Amino acid sequence: MPPASDPTVEAFLESLVAERGAAANTVDAYRRDLAAIKTAAALGERGLETATTDSLQSALRSMSACGLTRSTQARRLSAIRQFFRFLVSDGRRADDPSSTLDAPRPEKPLPKVLTVAEVDALLSAVHAMQEPEGLRLSAIIELLYATGLRVSELASLPATAARQGASAGAIWLRGKGGRERMVPVGQAAVEALDRYLAVRGIFIATPAHNKWLFPSRSREGYLTRRRIGQLLKHLALEAGLDPAKVSPHVLRHAFATHLLANGADLRALQTLLGHADIGTTQIYTHVLEERRRALVFDHHPLAQ
Repeated sequence: MPPASDPTVEAFLESLVAERGAAANTVDAYRRDLAAIKTAAALGERGLETATTDSLQSALRSMSACGLTRSTQARRLSAIRQFFRFLVSDGRRADDPSSTLDAPRPEKPLPKVLTVAEVDALLSAVHAMQEPEGLRLSAIIELLYATGLRVSELASLPATAARQGASAGAIWLRGKGGRERMVPVGQAAVEALDRYLAVRGIFIATPAHNKWLFPSRSREGYLTRRRIGQLLKHLALEAGLDPAKVSPHVLRHAFATHLLANGADLRALQTLLGHADIGTTQIYTHVLEERRRALVFDHHPLAQ
């Protein structure tokens, strides 16, 4: 036998239809969410309008403990807040117990990352391209993966950056927010850059373009972010990878993830990536946690 409907909840749902023109599916979704909250708040035969802040907070905690996604928790919190605002505005309740409820923090999706084998496949495919466009793309891929540069930073590198990188093994650049940082450049990237520089002249359409490391006929005078992204998609196909998985930003994530997996420090990574706040860099902490677990399982005598 289905549970008896809650008269106050039904009044709220009727107001959604009358005032907002809510569709039947929307009304049913609100009804299910409010019923779930009432059950989790352990109100028994009492109506949902009798809930207290403590009982509602307890209901949200129990839903979280049951593994309910944060998006669903947030949706149910929104439903309960709208319900009690209705009660207050309609004179059915003097206070709003939902006003101080803590909202669940939104989930931050883990960044898409290529495996080392997938990056190797990209590099193998681009190294097979010996025409000038291939040498240019090889330099781009090597630099993105070796430095973790943002694609906007790489696209707008001045021609002088090549001389700096080759001679000092590092590039100085002005990144997001105008902050300057030094980014080390590995030998493989330096060699790819040297091969590209030997043919760079054919990409220079006007003297004004000569100031950019990767000149092109674009309005900006250099190879644009969008064009670099397109070239990477084409290369992914050549490498037998899903183009949807490959982008300049994914290579930046691969740089960060592979560094951490091999022992890099989070603070050092923050500097290399040019993050103003360590909180931004902490999206990669799942890699550190996996490394710690592996350390225990591989080396602790009682882990087996």
